[in-house]
This record gives sequence, structure tokens and C-alpha cells, in this order.
Amino acid sequence: MSQTTPVVLRAGIIGTGFMGGVHAAAVRAAGHVISRVAGHTPASGADAAARLGSRRSAASAAELIDSPDVDVVHVCTPNATHAELASAAIDAGKAVICEKPLATSTGETESLVAAAVRSGRMTAVPFVYRFYPTVREARARIASGEAGDLWLLHGSYLQDWLAGSSAMNWRVDPAQGGISRAFGDIGVHWCDLMEFVTGHRIVRLVASTANAYRERGGVAARTEDGAVVLFETDRGATGSLVVSQVTPGRKNRLWFSFDGTQTSYSFDQEQPDTLWVGGTTDSRIVVRGPDTLTSDDSRRLVKLPAGHPQGYQDSFTAFVSDAYAVAGGEERDGVPTFADGHRAAVLTAAVIDSAKINSWVEVPA
Repeated sequence: MSQTTPVVLRAGIIGTGFMGGVHAAAVRAAGHVISRVAGHTPASGADAAARLGSRRSAASAAELIDSPDVDVVHVCTPNATHAELASAAIDAGKAVICEKPLATSTGETESLVAAAVRSGRMTAVPFVYRFYPTVREARARIASGEAGDLWLLHGSYLQDWLAGSSAMNWRVDPAQGGISRAFGDIGVHWCDLMEFVTGHRIVRLVASTANAYRERGGVAARTEDGAVVLFETDRGATGSLVVSQVTPGRKNRLWFSFDGTQTSYSFDQEQPDTLWVGGTTDSRIVVRGPDTLTSDDSRRLVKLPAGHPQGYQDSFTAFVSDAYAVAGGEERDGVPTFADGHRAAVLTAAVIDSAKINSWVEVPA
């Protein structure tokens, strides 16, 4: 029997920080190669190329984008640069994976979606929490009707990396990170996951933003430390979300409970190998494993036996693997596209608008 030889694609990574390293590890683990890396300067690019396992470096982002030995451009730079770099990569005929937010305004994200459609190339945004097997299991169970009617969708996304008034990062500056920090950085992950798993879409919301500190690093706070959002969906459910980057002890706790009339489902990203399935007579902990999950889609993402933890980097690798498969002409369900990045920008704008006027707002379709 003949076997199809896997297509090995060549990645170009723009950005040498934490996320650049995550992308690089995922590309290699998915069986592809890193052809070039570009940093803020030629020297930083050369240093990162050696560190990230790239064949070579590029003197600039523009040189990387134009390089004939790059098939997929990864944009892992500060938020304000995303739109320009992603647009240039699309114009160069490359497939693109761009970190979220896709851009810092809905006008820019809408333009990028249109450009991506015209190009016909794979474009993706790393909403990688979709790629936990237990998350796909919850999605499959809900789609099967096991939950009954979903009526209450609630959860939180809590971090502590900005706890302390002296903690600083480029994301704090709206000129680099955008008008929303906590919701725009992590709240959109929760919303994407909720809509992906349940099939519901947020159509109306009211939000309040807050700051733990009036000043950060001696400068007046200009982006929020946290947000609380109430929302309604197109299928008649009600929901709530609490977002914080200043919750001591919570490193990266994305948690949801999706409650139906028959069954509810709970997931905690800090303990991603289990899915809690609740019923009125009994509740169960479903452990991630090839013999414990029920759907083909969730089992497809299982790479290790139960009891061998599978975490964030594994999910990122699964995301890259599926995105690259799409770039190679295959079909994969659930790869988040630039349209999903635009959706996140629309939700962010609605949250900021609602917080300003202290009232409910409609979310554009």
C-alpha cells in the first residue's frame, strides 16, 4: 500500500520572546522546520535563531516575510505591530499564524479577514485552549444533546503575573497593547472557548472594568487589571465572566462551567487532564486518555496514556499541526482563523464601550 509522505513546511518566526519560543517548540514537535527567525535587531534575531533551533536568521521582519524559504509566517510581536506584519505576509503569498489580538482595532481586523479570504491561504490565531482533548470532549457531548438545553454559561480567567504595583510589561501601554489589556489579552480566550464548545454566540453584554492599582510603575494606569462581564447568547442562555491579571496564586486558571438542563460540564486549564461532568443523581470526573474519551475528535488529540500529563505546549503543538495541515491542503475541524481573531476584537470593543457608558450594548454579528 502506498503511503502519503507528510508535507514538511518551513516556518519563519517574527518575535524572540516567550511566545516566539512556544511557537518554535510547537513547529518542531509537529514535524516541521524553522527556516528563519527575525528579532527587533539583526543581533537579537541571530541570537534567537540559535536558541530556537532555526536554520538561519533574518535581518528584519521584512526580509523574513520575503524569504523564499519561508512557507508560514508566525507573528509573535507586540500587539500594535500585528496588523502591519500579518498584512505584509498575506501580500507576500504566505500562510500566517498571528498572535492575538489580531490587531488593536476592529477596522484593522476586518481588513485582515478580507485579505485572508482573497489570498486563499491558511490564516490562524492561536486560540489553543480549543486543542485540549477534554475541551473537545465537552464540545462533542454538548453537540450530541447530552446537556439538554444550555441555559447558564459562566466562568473566569485568572492570572497573577501583574500582581504588585511595580509589575510592568509592554502590554500595560495602550500604544503597544491596545485599549484593553486584561479582557483583550485573556478574556477573549475564554469567550472564544465558550462559543467554540457550546455553539452559542454572545449577542448582548454589559461590562465593568477595574484596576487593583491607580498607578503601575509610577505611571497612571491606562488599561484595566480586570473585568466582569454579563452576557446573553443567540440561543437564549445567560452568562458571566470574571477576568483578572492580579489574582495572587492563580497562574493561568481558565475555568468554565457550561450548565444544561440535564448535564453540566466544568473544565480548569490548570488541571486540563480532567473534565467534570455533572448530573442530578451522580457526577463524574472524565480522565483524558485514549480509552476514556468518547468522541473521535477528542481522542485524536490524545498523545499520551492517561496519567501522563498533557498540557499547554501539547495543545499548542496540536494547534500548529492542524493549522499546517490546512496550509498543506487538508481539512481540520476547529482551527481558529482570522475571522475568529476579528470576533475577539469585536467582543473587546463591546466590553470597552459598555464599561464606558455603564450599560448593555449589542454585539455586532
